[in-house]
Amino acid sequence: MTERRIFEPDGRAIGYADEGEGPVLVLLPGRGLDITYLGTLAMVLEEEGFRVVRVGSRRADAGGDVTMHDLAQDVVDVMAHLGLDDAWIGGHAFGGAVARTVALDHADRANGVLLLSVEDATAADDAPASLSPDPALAALQTAALTRTPQEEWAAVAPHVPVLVIQGTDDEVAVPANGERLQATAPHLVSVATIEGAGHLFVSTHAGETGFLIEDYLGMD
Repeated sequence: MTERRIFEPDGRAIGYADEGEGPVLVLLPGRGLDITYLGTLAMVLEEEGFRVVRVGSRRADAGGDVTMHDLAQDVVDVMAHLGLDDAWIGGHAFGGAVARTVALDHADRANGVLLLSVEDATAADDAPASLSPDPALAALQTAALTRTPQEEWAAVAPHVPVLVIQGTDDEVAVPANGERLQATAPHLVSVATIEGAGHLFVSTHAGETGFLIEDYLGMD
């Protein structure tokens, strides 16, 4: 079982897990959620030859008027703590919005962006109640989204490739979101679809998700 660790710069208390060896993928959870539910996908990717770093959010009571830029900086700080110069930065729903901000703010750190469903700028929530989201954490993340102009997190970073994976039956982050994103930068954004998968395909279809990532990145 992977040991969960806490990185505590300035009292932010960012939880993370680091597993495997190989090309590095950073995975960020959805709004209000802990990194635990991404564990099956992380295990699949580790078996396929990746090093997977799951990075959670700072604690909800860390203080300050947090923006998406702050949450992106948290990810980069954990990477620096682990001695990682760059990685593919991926996230599920809201986590993908943070990943996109990392690519915009720290292009040298992002080899590419992996969006496991695409967060809509108007989304009020993306965490199903079945996963017991943390209301205080979700509120912090929603406030960060509200405080940050859309173009500062939602745009596709120049020269950074993006892989969108989405479920055809996702009613929270609907597939049209990914199609709209692809239309803004068709030379950078690729879209892969999992038939019959809902919002939690990262858990329910972890094997298919891992295969699509491995296939796109050209792993043997």
